[in-house]
Amino acid sequence: MTFIFPLLLFLFCNLSIASPTVPDQLFSPLIPQKVANTTTSLPSPIQYPQYTTTWNVSNPGTWQDFIPDTWTSGFFPASLYALNTRKNLCGATDANALGTVDWVELGRSLSTGLIPLETNNTNLQHDVGFVSFPFAEELLINSQNETAIQAINAFAAALAARFNPLVGCTRSWDTADPTDFTVIIDNMMNLEVLWASYALTGNNTLIDIANTHANTTMINHFREDGSTWHVVEYNSTTGDVIRKRTSQGYADSSTWSRGQAWALYGFANMYNHTRNSDFLQTAQRAANYFLEHIPSDGVVPWDFDAPLNPPPRPADSSAATIAANGLLLLAQLDPADADHWSNAAVQILQNITSLAWDSSWQSLLSNGTVDWPAGNFLTGIVYGEFSVLDALHKVEIFVRGLLLCHGCK
Repeated sequence: MTFIFPLLLFLFCNLSIASPTVPDQLFSPLIPQKVANTTTSLPSPIQYPQYTTTWNVSNPGTWQDFIPDTWTSGFFPASLYALNTRKNLCGATDANALGTVDWVELGRSLSTGLIPLETNNTNLQHDVGFVSFPFAEELLINSQNETAIQAINAFAAALAARFNPLVGCTRSWDTADPTDFTVIIDNMMNLEVLWASYALTGNNTLIDIANTHANTTMINHFREDGSTWHVVEYNSTTGDVIRKRTSQGYADSSTWSRGQAWALYGFANMYNHTRNSDFLQTAQRAANYFLEHIPSDGVVPWDFDAPLNPPPRPADSSAATIAANGLLLLAQLDPADADHWSNAAVQILQNITSLAWDSSWQSLLSNGTVDWPAGNFLTGIVYGEFSVLDALHKVEIFVRGLLLCHGCK
């Protein structure tokens, strides 16, 4: 990707006056301070934060911790590695508080609770990919780390075992009826573990599965206007589509914003690995739909088609940060429109930070919608936290240009 760096550095450092600027809060020392404080409050045996209490309780913004065998458990350890990336780019100063802890050692320590899941888990299903994130981060630092290598390969094998060649996808959720083969749009994100294991093993079967899953998803999860269904159900014995529906969105015909964000990032990532132009065009379609349906107030809603009243339609800060992260990846991969994608990403970050930054919460952002149908909203969300850190400090080319421009505030 180094050939793109001079162009992107010029774009990011020479934005016009009308272009959005990254919010100062996202350079605040409160970020490493909050994350470090969370590590000291985790229970023993280890549990991991998933979402916070909501605003209307006595302790709003307090992380709620869950056992390791939970799909979100990899995001907090991965966030520690993201802060290490930030420290390496900015340096550690008293002003930025990045030198208060050893982020890598913390990441390694907290990741140990995930290791037993390689051979013993009942809840992860397809989300072995998400749980692998901190091990993938470790391999960027130490490519010979045997613990991380074993974890990546084990989780990739588990995901590959869920592939059905008749359907052309990896199964997402297990079902009581084994012929009901459920695939959710989120699963595009889990394909990354297949690529990570392929890089270690050279096992072409893994990338064949990733490509086939993406191609099938591209055909069956997308509507003509670039929006997505959350869930597609197949018949496992014929491969036929049975039903297209939502689980966490407003309606079967609506567009759940976090699912749209997963699609945006997932297809951009597949293009990053393959240079298949169909994947790039699909990522662009997902991105354009997302951006064109953000309301005039600039705040990403939990579902683009949910009614404003009654009741008021809540935001989803996690959908916003995941989409921003995907747009920044797209800016790396689509240099002709890099300024468009990067400006849109920064505008989303600006808008959601203006709404959801709360220095008194343990999370960085509030106003996340975990699951509106289940009544879980107006919270901090760990995958939203990771995504904002990843957007700013892990998408390497963008980060370098950005931080050079801002002087690592």
